[in-house]
Amino acid sequence: MKKRATEEKNIRTSAIDEMTSYEMAKLMHQEDAAISAAVENALPQIAEAADEIVARWNKGGRVFVIGAGTSGRVGMLDAVELGPTFSVGEDRWTAIVSGGNEAMWMPLEETEDDENAIREELKSHSLSEQDCVIGITASGSTPFAVSGLEYAKQSGACTISISNNEHSVISQLADVAIELITGPEVIRGSTRLKAGTSQKMALNMISTSVMIQLGKVYGNEMVDMKLINRKLKKRAEMILAETTGIDEETAGLTMEKTQYNLKEAIFKTVTHATEEEAGLYIQEAQGRLKQAIHRFFDNKNK
Repeated sequence: MKKRATEEKNIRTSAIDEMTSYEMAKLMHQEDAAISAAVENALPQIAEAADEIVARWNKGGRVFVIGAGTSGRVGMLDAVELGPTFSVGEDRWTAIVSGGNEAMWMPLEETEDDENAIREELKSHSLSEQDCVIGITASGSTPFAVSGLEYAKQSGACTISISNNEHSVISQLADVAIELITGPEVIRGSTRLKAGTSQKMALNMISTSVMIQLGKVYGNEMVDMKLINRKLKKRAEMILAETTGIDEETAGLTMEKTQYNLKEAIFKTVTHATEEEAGLYIQEAQGRLKQAIHRFFDNKNK
């Protein structure tokens, strides 16, 4: 049986139980250098995964992120932030953890062997070829993730894998295989460390790249936030002021007039267009604000 890097003994940390807290922290920090290199080597596949999702999303596709233990929790952590940050509906980007949502705060690692549970869960969502399923597993062989990707493939969905070993089972199943080779863990087999961190980085890159391409970012500003509290409303006013050059008081009044629609507020401030024009151009550009603004001026200059 081929040895997995994530399960190998790390000879560099074999005496870690004899170290001071500072020495432990320093050694762990040194080991973490492998994470950046692992992610860099997988950048082409990370980009490919984002592009596959965008191509399907625009046709109504959805994303399902599945995993057990740390991998499942990492997938959930990334997914739940997409709602408030980018106004993504819960039914468009869904994380599924083995053992259910309860596994987010309770150790239910025994459920990672439940192959039927993930199949039934994905079946309930009626997967189609427009959907994407991302299976995450450090070992590359966790039954929950592997079985889920097998079912997704049978359903015609796009399959993406994120693992931390080379040539793993799940990589061979995936249309896009992301392998983050972070090597042996500081504590043997504890993949909540380097492996889990690398998975979080890759998922952040995928989801953020997708959201940018969907027009939910203007420059590097979040313009599609759910403005559900005072802090976020204030942030929206600040973004409007800084991106258009108006003062904060005017920004606040403009946001109120647009009922806190930040995209519309920016468009109207930059172009001096009517509310009707703003809505029309933004809709025609599929929410891509910069594209909408450029098209407006191009039409006006004809």
